[in-house]
Amino acid sequence: MKKIIVLLLTFTLAAVLGAQSGPDHYGEDPVIQIALLLDTSNSMDGLINQAKGQLWKIVSHTSRESRNGRRARLEVALYEYGNDGLSVLNGYVRQIVPFTTDLDYLSQVLFQLSTNGGSEFCGKVIQSALRELDWDMRPETLRLMFIAGNEPFDQGPVSYVRSVQRAAGQDIRVNTIFCGDYEEGRYTEWEQGALLGGGTYMNINSDYRHSYIRAPQDDRIEELNRRLNETYLGYGAEGREREALQEEQDANASSLGRGSLLDRAKVKSSSSYSNSDWDLVDAYEAGTPVLEAVPEAAMPAEMTGMTTEEKREYIEARSEERRVIQDEISRLSDERDAYIAGQAAEEDESTLDRAIIKAIEEAARAKGFAGALE
Repeated sequence: MKKIIVLLLTFTLAAVLGAQSGPDHYGEDPVIQIALLLDTSNSMDGLINQAKGQLWKIVSHTSRESRNGRRARLEVALYEYGNDGLSVLNGYVRQIVPFTTDLDYLSQVLFQLSTNGGSEFCGKVIQSALRELDWDMRPETLRLMFIAGNEPFDQGPVSYVRSVQRAAGQDIRVNTIFCGDYEEGRYTEWEQGALLGGGTYMNINSDYRHSYIRAPQDDRIEELNRRLNETYLGYGAEGREREALQEEQDANASSLGRGSLLDRAKVKSSSSYSNSDWDLVDAYEAGTPVLEAVPEAAMPAEMTGMTTEEKREYIEARSEERRVIQDEISRLSDERDAYIAGQAAEEDESTLDRAIIKAIEEAARAKGFAGALE
């Protein structure tokens, strides 16, 4: 019975947090919504690996965008298409993640993707993302789709022309990324898809991998990243699971190269990395009444038996510790970026992160975003 009561109270708190993500939850924050539509047919292992490894660099650059002195809130959705393991009734299309700010979960599902078969219907996946996602239709919001693949753009039962024109009619820019030769992408309709969708046509080498350049800041950033994880106070069973997920995604990023882990650490030092649905510190900073709403049995073990005031002081101390660590990671990451820029010759290969970052920057300027806050 005690466990049931704890679960009910935890679900009640989750409902309170969920209510904050309704239509008015953006407040004055500018919003950027990005839907990633990835081809997971047999030939696309390189594309999926780039998405896994470059997610954090893309998020890091995008989270710098601002308007009127306020940082943008970034929401990302993920679809896969072209995989014969998916339902034929849905046109071999699957929504994996709706719009979310939960970056650890997004990383987790990316690492679970696998490739299979090949029936790539671009018009269908664009139509699905247009219809199914909860697009924020306020005029000032930047809404973007990025579709990546390597088969002709006009395949399948749904006209890509109608899909991209409907998206453009709702001020949702459709950007196309052909995994292969630039001219081949042009004559297989990928360029036309972007032109009709108000977006940008790009091509990439999906099999290319960035080379890692060691910087003097790397060891310290890794150490700080480990310390940062220790400042999280997960509550209830979900909190413990999410703390484990956080560590798992650090390991996943590291498995693709040290640079990916360091990019992830930089994101974790920013406001884009918020976990108020399971972490007491983020929830408290967001104004959620966690001290009153979280039952004693759901509190982290080190906080059981504390008075309300002791809990408040403990959370505030963790919050201050986290702020100091994040500030240092952010500073060192900027120094690392500058060091690498001075050491490395510009790589010739076009990759997923470069294509997406460039298109986001161009679209953001057209939408009145001002880039990084000073």
